[in-house]
Amino acid sequence: MPHPAAPPGEDHRRLPRRRGRVLDAAILEATIAEIDETGYANLSIERVAERARASKASLYRRWPSKVELVVAALYEVLPDPAATADTGSLRDDLLALFRTSAELFVGPAGTAIRGLLSDALRDPELATRFRAYTRGNTVRGMREVVRRAGERGELVAESISLRQLEAGLALMRFHFLTHDGPVPDEVIVGIVDEVVLPLFRAASLQT
Repeated sequence: MPHPAAPPGEDHRRLPRRRGRVLDAAILEATIAEIDETGYANLSIERVAERARASKASLYRRWPSKVELVVAALYEVLPDPAATADTGSLRDDLLALFRTSAELFVGPAGTAIRGLLSDALRDPELATRFRAYTRGNTVRGMREVVRRAGERGELVAESISLRQLEAGLALMRFHFLTHDGPVPDEVIVGIVDEVVLPLFRAASLQT
């Protein structure tokens, strides 16, 4: 567990030095806490450093930009969509994956994701970096679900394209960005039953 945050105004240099994974965890935890208190737009590197009992230099050495810091913090504290359990069926695996992914949009994580996406829309270079960070996890999770379904004989895994893997989660992200609050479960079920399953099954039939 990371050490508790330093009280406001306390000089981190007088506290015991931490290194490596312990310091990383403290900084990432402090980042999420700051977003929860002040929002993404008002996130202050100085306050994150103070809360984590670290120097600004130690933050910038690890994460040269605000975007990289926030994305790393999200990956640290939130569930990995690729780690969903094998439920025994394609539909239930998809629902589990989508529900886990929807958890990313709740609380300070949702605030951070909205801020990151908003910034990315205005900055093509930032958008490229953000996609590089975020695309791998969700696609990896979908590939694992499809692989298991292929082994069970529910579809032809090799027939599913990258765009087809991304389609359902893209719809869920769109819903999150255009509506307030978490993604309702009926939306998740609708995306899986009305979009993802028909898309995957049609692709398998064409093989």
